[in-house]
Amino acid sequence: MGQNIQSLIGQLDQADTLDDLQSIILTLRDQFRIDHAVYHWISSDGEQFGCGTYPTDWVQTYVDNDYLRVDPVVIGCYQRFHPVDWKRLDWSSKQARAFQKEAIAAGVGNQGMSIPIRGPNGQYALFTVSHTCADEEWETFTEGHQRDLILLAHYFNKSALKIAKGRKPEIVKSLSRRETDALTYLAMGYGRGQVAEMLSISEHTLRVYIESARFKLGATNTTHAVAKAITEGLIVIGGAARGTSGDWPGKAPNGA
Repeated sequence: MGQNIQSLIGQLDQADTLDDLQSIILTLRDQFRIDHAVYHWISSDGEQFGCGTYPTDWVQTYVDNDYLRVDPVVIGCYQRFHPVDWKRLDWSSKQARAFQKEAIAAGVGNQGMSIPIRGPNGQYALFTVSHTCADEEWETFTEGHQRDLILLAHYFNKSALKIAKGRKPEIVKSLSRRETDALTYLAMGYGRGQVAEMLSISEHTLRVYIESARFKLGATNTTHAVAKAITEGLIVIGGAARGTSGDWPGKAPNGA
């Protein structure tokens, strides 16, 4: 396996396009004998940039349903710096359980490990491997290959940064307190009705705050705005937001 790792690193050093990364991640999946491997960069402009082996139908479903906003893996790993086994994330909310059930049915696998990656200018990316197997088998796999996977994760990110080098970061305007609160709760997985109730405002007023934040961020939709706010460090998922009337009790549905 050590020779294979060096070969993959050499290929990543030479990669110039996303097609190159896609070819390499397919090879990685086959060499590690797992169901899937994914490199996923949530860029500052909200684009989901990367490569992977998930079924095409699942990828499209993920995008169409804005699952970026509720995915416990994306949200939970944002607060971590070390590899995270999916079993250690909080899947207790109704939304999270429904998402997990749908993902497993789509063939993503019942086991997974994601490696958070922090890059320049607030970049946030994930490198993920997943498989369908028993807990004991997965534990053996992750213990045996974690160091190699961490190394490969950072080489994937290095190559992705090189490919995206031509992009210029946008200047992001600051958000108001209410706009920040609204996007924070949406990022935590709450529905609009719940967010409006937490903020003690009508859904119409909430919509005004969301649209205002979206305009400031240059986002095409709400999910895009949430992604940009996270990657620019304008909102932090973890504790509840603080509103004008004081602290609100509550916990992110994903709780990680």
